[in-house]
Amino acid sequence: SDFMKEKGYTEAELLEGGLAKKRDNGSIYDVFRGRVMFPIFDIRGNVIAYGGRTLLDNQAKYLNSPETLIYKKKENLFAMNISKNTKEGQFLVMEGYMDVVSLHQNGFDNAVASLGTAFTPQQAEILKRYADKAVLCYDADEAGQKAANKAMLLLGKVGVEVRVLKM
Repeated sequence: SDFMKEKGYTEAELLEGGLAKKRDNGSIYDVFRGRVMFPIFDIRGNVIAYGGRTLLDNQAKYLNSPETLIYKKKENLFAMNISKNTKEGQFLVMEGYMDVVSLHQNGFDNAVASLGTAFTPQQAEILKRYADKAVLCYDADEAGQKAANKAMLLLGKVGVEVRVLKM
């Protein structure tokens, strides 16, 4: 918060953007303290939100910005601003930021992830604008498989050919 205030942002803007919260005594605190932060970009490359992974054991593993006027989770995909330019002709749809970052670091520029929510019809439409194929790379646990089934149906409805990668 101090850094952002030095850059000219007001407390009200920090609160509205979900970077800070107000304590009962009126002071503010940083929401993402003790976390590695991941900027979330819109399709044009503008930062619209943040995700954070804890570095501590006593916190929720992931924390995301709240929805705002410019950030709607269901209408964005993590790393789509980069992946939309892939030459692969398909997307690798992952569950989380770390999966996508790891793949991008290793040359897979076509990896994206939904943003803290299950895959949505809006995300399927976004994917369809850039490719006709997708590979779902969700975790093998029950929640991951359930999410994969839902994503398969949504992508199929918009005409995306879907495969599922099982590890």
